Amino acid sequence: MYTELMTCLTTRRSIRRYTSNPVPPDLVEQMLTAAIWAPSAHNRQPWRFAVIETAVIKQTLAAAMSQQLQADRQADNVPPDIIAADVTRSYQRITQAPLLILVCLSMAEMDNYPDPVRQRNEWIMAGQSTALAAQNLLLAAHALGLGACWMCAPLFCPDVVRQTLSLPGDWQPQALLTIGYPAESKTKTREPLFTRVRYY
Repeated sequence: MYTELMTCLTTRRSIRRYTSNPVPPDLVEQMLTAAIWAPSAHNRQPWRFAVIETAVIKQTLAAAMSQQLQADRQADNVPPDIIAADVTRSYQRITQAPLLILVCLSMAEMDNYPDPVRQRNEWIMAGQSTALAAQNLLLAAHALGLGACWMCAPLFCPDVVRQTLSLPGDWQPQALLTIGYPAESKTKTREPLFTRVRYY
């Protein structure tokens, strides 16, 4: 079992190009089931998922997010050709993926504190829990023969994403996972363990 787990962990890659084949509903359910079995703070399970398969919704979401990206980059005084390339790349990544899963967190069932420090920590705990669920989902996708990639873009335009998809008010967009059958393969390395670990 350990060998199989390590193989899954060490061979998973961020895949950004997919075939046009749709992801079967049973595989979507298997990935989401893996996600919700992640550990979570207080076992409150603060994760929420929006599954997006419809082409027109992908296009609408990509256009709205691209508009915000363009405005932000213009405010940074980035050259127009670089902005155009960034916007085009983002739009294509979103619209060309057969499946999108928007990962959100909700504070609805988390604890409330009167002071900002503990309340901020509670939010961080919800974010960590949600990230653990997303990691489960990414690993499940790989184990099922799918490719996937984590996009942080929703963090930069949460209101745009929320409004475009008419999300519940407590759903806070965290990441957009693009998923599909791989149309590319990648190899990666990791820095040596001793450069990232201290033993006490």
